[in-house]
Amino acid sequence: MTGVRAGLCSITFRSLDVAAIIDLAVSAGLDGIEWGADLHVPAGDGRHATDVARRSADAGLSCPSYGSYVMAGRTSTAEVVEVLQTAVDLGTTSVRIWAPFGTGPDAPAAERATIADGIREAADLAAQHDLAVSLEFHPGTLTGTAASTLDLLAAVDRPNLFTYWQPDPSLGDASALEELAAVRPRLSHLHVFSWGTGFDDRRPLAAGTGIWERALGEAGGRDPWTLGGRERYAFLEYVLDDDPANLRGDAATLRTWLGVEESAGA
Repeated sequence: MTGVRAGLCSITFRSLDVAAIIDLAVSAGLDGIEWGADLHVPAGDGRHATDVARRSADAGLSCPSYGSYVMAGRTSTAEVVEVLQTAVDLGTTSVRIWAPFGTGPDAPAAERATIADGIREAADLAAQHDLAVSLEFHPGTLTGTAASTLDLLAAVDRPNLFTYWQPDPSLGDASALEELAAVRPRLSHLHVFSWGTGFDDRRPLAAGTGIWERALGEAGGRDPWTLGGRERYAFLEYVLDDDPANLRGDAATLRTWLGVEESAGA
């Protein structure tokens, strides 16, 4: 057992409603859902967020993260406050934010400083609600590499600031795992998928055995995230052909890697 739990990103199925996504997650034997702010749990709709939290809990699912689209340094303070309140209504412990698209690791110092200031503000506001802030670890952003992410974490220097991890499809498995090892001390959750050369080259999760068995094993254990009383999730993100029918197989693969003995529906 790795101590990492299996979950689903709701944005995997943007065409489905909340009820359908909950049903899919339950039938696949998953433990929680990262609800996305773009469609399923829009920021500012507290009544809906509370309802989604209730429906998730009734189905035995947790809401470990709120997948926001806060773009640090660009999103206004008022919008950040709205996102954080929605996270509270959803009953989550962590809000994912971005550092943002179009600003890569080679960004000028002034631009990096602006983004760091935005992250610091979000982290400080989140702390007032006992929320953690997790950075999306993503190519094409300031958190596109481990080195740049670590520099940003150090510049912001907040105890409630962490980072996600997902493999960069342009890297080989060994290099991607080195990136994970580098950010591991400030790791919150993982986004799990199996791609070939990029976003449109999606494959069954089992094709990613070479990287994911090691990554999930290394992600277990006690660290600043779990010592804070939080659970770490591996969220399935995207499936082959965007077909809900393919979730069950990927979930079974993930559960096997995590050491969950019973398969969904057994």
